[in-house]
Amino acid sequence: MNHPVAQPVIDIHSHFFPPITQAEAARLDPEAAPWLKDNGDGSGMLMAGSKAFRPVYSALWDPARRIEELDAGGVDIQLMCATPIMFGYRYPIERALPWAQRMNDYALEQCSHNPGRLKALAQVPLQDVEAACAEASRAKSTGHLGVQIGNHLGDKDLDHEHLLTFLAHCANEDIPLLVHPWDMMGGENRMKKWMLPWLVAMPAETQLGILSLILSGAFEKLPRTLKICFAHGGGSFAFLLGRADNAWRERDIIRQDCPNPPSSYVDRFCVDSAVFDPHALEFLVRVMGEKQVMLGSDYPFPLGEKKIGSLIRESNFTEPVRNGLLGGNAGQFFNIQAVPA
Repeated sequence: MNHPVAQPVIDIHSHFFPPITQAEAARLDPEAAPWLKDNGDGSGMLMAGSKAFRPVYSALWDPARRIEELDAGGVDIQLMCATPIMFGYRYPIERALPWAQRMNDYALEQCSHNPGRLKALAQVPLQDVEAACAEASRAKSTGHLGVQIGNHLGDKDLDHEHLLTFLAHCANEDIPLLVHPWDMMGGENRMKKWMLPWLVAMPAETQLGILSLILSGAFEKLPRTLKICFAHGGGSFAFLLGRADNAWRERDIIRQDCPNPPSSYVDRFCVDSAVFDPHALEFLVRVMGEKQVMLGSDYPFPLGEKKIGSLIRESNFTEPVRNGLLGGNAGQFFNIQAVPA
């Protein structure tokens, strides 16, 4: 007897932080490496060496609590990836590679609590492209669904030859990528308070990552098999795409490496739905296309979507489009099989 297949609700953008001790972090960097200070009451603090970095709560490291909250929110599957402070891109590869491998093993340990519900995206030591490619392949072989990377490596944007080599490797190995903004522009002098790095620089970093691939002509060189998704709704890209197209039409310097209008490349990448406004989501889907947007919450951080998927569920999209946004698109992108109802 054939059983109906249910389309799972899939959140592709959430973070975890394993119970790293200060001693373990010291193997990477005794002065500034991240570790978890667990207060024992469900609260904690992410530490960077001896400095407090961010207050957090136990869903970040306790998979049982995570599952409880997913159940309450009607989320069937959640992809977890590193909190960006874990990346370790600035360290020598001799320390960065073992660190990335250990964090990836930690991720699978957390997923083992409920492997049907919790999935992992790996991190890689991007500073060494050969090691990054090897770790991406190793992670896929051990159960990771893909890889999360930062949107730049110091002053190298995604169009840099070093990073294009890694992107091509992932395209050839069918390793999906989630690009997350990090190490935001602006510095402390101009982004002093009010969480401006998150409100201004983070969307700009994401747009910069996307436009670096478009305007450099990188998408003309990369295989179309590349699966790449940009977090946080693609930042400010969709809203300012008309500005990029206008510049392409009016200035030959924009067309120098980009043979086609920037808007013609929107089918080469995806974005998540973390835009927090129904009109913004409608516009995002109109610009990107209904197949190019996937549910992403940024759980369990305070600036994430509290009721995961509510923005999509309460939208005016047709049911097929809504189902695609909630899980169908992600299922295809990350090769996740639907489950029997």
